[in-house]
Amino acid sequence: ARPVVFATVAAGALVGLAMPVTSLNLGFPDGSRALHDAVDAKQAVVLLEEHFSGGLATPAMVVVDAPDVTAPEVQESVARLVERVGQDGAFLGPFETVVNPAGDLLFVRIAFAEDQEAETGVNLLRGEIIREAFDGNAAQVYVTGMTAGSMDFTGAMYRSTPYVFGFVLGLAFLLLLVMFRSIVIPLKAIVLNLLSVAAAYGVLVMVFQWGWGVSLLGSEAPGVIASWLPLFLFAILFGLSMDYHMLLLNRIKEVYDEGHGNDESVSVGIRLTAGQITSAAAIMVGVFGTFALMRDVGMQQFGVGLGVAVLIDATIIRSVLLPASMKLLGDWNWYLPNFLRWLPDLRGEAAEPAGATAYAD
Repeated sequence: ARPVVFATVAAGALVGLAMPVTSLNLGFPDGSRALHDAVDAKQAVVLLEEHFSGGLATPAMVVVDAPDVTAPEVQESVARLVERVGQDGAFLGPFETVVNPAGDLLFVRIAFAEDQEAETGVNLLRGEIIREAFDGNAAQVYVTGMTAGSMDFTGAMYRSTPYVFGFVLGLAFLLLLVMFRSIVIPLKAIVLNLLSVAAAYGVLVMVFQWGWGVSLLGSEAPGVIASWLPLFLFAILFGLSMDYHMLLLNRIKEVYDEGHGNDESVSVGIRLTAGQITSAAAIMVGVFGTFALMRDVGMQQFGVGLGVAVLIDATIIRSVLLPASMKLLGDWNWYLPNFLRWLPDLRGEAAEPAGATAYAD
């Protein structure tokens, strides 16, 4: 009855939930923050972090690859490296050096003085210290370890994300375009799905970065969102949400093709599918919610993200924003430009004449 009000409020709420995405910080939860409060080992990790350095548990490994790492020029470079990190307050000695039996590989274990500054330390090693220490040396030098691996994985995720998003969204657009013979339907579906995904990301930031309500899960905020989660969440949610979308739009299109008006078609489609969508969503939210009770923070993020995303998608998106926007657009929902009229009509049967089917309240 009031599509403008409901569409505005629903869209505004989702945009508000999505705003924290601007401060999304990807990484791998580590140290005591990666463990549930009920895990006994967490108390030991907390004591180590309080009385020693958390960086001792996750040091950087500088790996030197050369035909003979015992050669004088390689040993001189390693000595310069150890001397340089020993003079920098970002690192904590002693620095253990190990050579493999074949003599062609060497690594130096370098602990960080502060766990919170580990990424800065890795960048310092890669960008300055190693380059200076091994200047003019033919040896290949790499920096690995938990922090370095996390940084590299996160960087790979950022680089690949646009391609994954582009492929999924492009394929969904083409399929919906052919299925419903409308250019508006696929564009609107992509916008609505991205809005629900962004809102779920925003909730993850509020809970696991800002710490809002994380104590209810028996954990503390790790300050980062698991690097693998956003892309994983997007792929799963998009598949699930398109399932709802196809179910609802198919019913609406069937009624519309029978000659009924846009408003009646939307109303009938919602009435016929609301129970199925709500029931399926309730089951999935319950299932995903069990992950939020696990004792690993990464899995808790997975459970909260999917549970919130499905809840938002099945309620605000499918039951409010989609029908409200369809009523506002009217017959424009089914607009197909003339240059696309050649697309095949995939309807299994010809539409029945108007009034052929009666829908009781």
